[in-house]
Amino acid sequence: MVHVLATEEVGPVTGAVTRRFGIHATDLGILWDNGQGRLLVAFGDTYGVGWGGHGAGPPEGSDWRCNVLAFAGNRDLATGLRLDSVVPRRDGMAAQILERDRDVDENTVIPNSGIAVGGYNYLHYMSVRKWGPAGRWDTNYAGIAVSVDGGDTWTKPPGARWPNSPKGDHPFQICAFAADQNHVYLMGTTNGRFGPAYLGRCGRYDVLSPSSYRYFADGEWVPDPFRATPVMSGPVGELSVEYNTHFGQWIALHLDEERAAIVLRWAPRLTGPWAEGQVVVDAKDYPAPYGGYLHPWANDGEDIYFTLSQWGPYNVKLMRTRLKSDAP
Repeated sequence: MVHVLATEEVGPVTGAVTRRFGIHATDLGILWDNGQGRLLVAFGDTYGVGWGGHGAGPPEGSDWRCNVLAFAGNRDLATGLRLDSVVPRRDGMAAQILERDRDVDENTVIPNSGIAVGGYNYLHYMSVRKWGPAGRWDTNYAGIAVSVDGGDTWTKPPGARWPNSPKGDHPFQICAFAADQNHVYLMGTTNGRFGPAYLGRCGRYDVLSPSSYRYFADGEWVPDPFRATPVMSGPVGELSVEYNTHFGQWIALHLDEERAAIVLRWAPRLTGPWAEGQVVVDAKDYPAPYGGYLHPWANDGEDIYFTLSQWGPYNVKLMRTRLKSDAP
């Protein structure tokens, strides 16, 4: 069993330190290695000069971008996560990397997870049709974007999409990537933060082909995503999954809306069994927390690092949690 010992704040990732990139306020901070020794950091709705100073929006007059992408290279995480550069637009400020669809009713395009496989970088995203009450929203579809140049440019293949159902209950609308030697996995949830998590997989070279995926259903892998059965109990929001070589376990972080906390869970296999969550960040200490994205360069020791968002400051910080195991 893995135990949470203590969590501490390392330092800010965005805010005053990123205004030189036109990033005054943003959230998420999804982390992955681009396969070329650089850390990619994807953010959600981002605001520049004119941001209102609290929470997201409004977009008018605030240099709103649905999403932006930054790069980092520092390996000494105890000193923080420093962004070196961004995918820029013509004025040098951070550019929106995933454009909005003009032929659907779409509010924004939000990244969910990233991974590098076989020389390609993939970014899972969701097309948000409408925001609802806290923790609830409606998606048009989930999709996977691809970059062939390490993250500098991105395309959204129309065929790499999972349309939501009329009922809004498609189980793979918000997904976290994971991979092993043979497969790329999607651990997904329905739109919002209250459902359980499901598991799908494909071959390592079939990431952009939805018809190639198979979904875990009571011990079998089936082609219908609606037959998938939960592998992790809810409520699961903003899920991040990495294999930790130090503990020999899959480690997951996600928001638990019912507890108003970021929790840590672990399992010997992606199919489970997943342990019930232990709190790593509590809303009593960090009001309105969400996100919780594991740093891929910190999965070989007792300390894990992750990004944390808060609604009020509407910015991202780097956190560190010390873990221990009962295993001898």
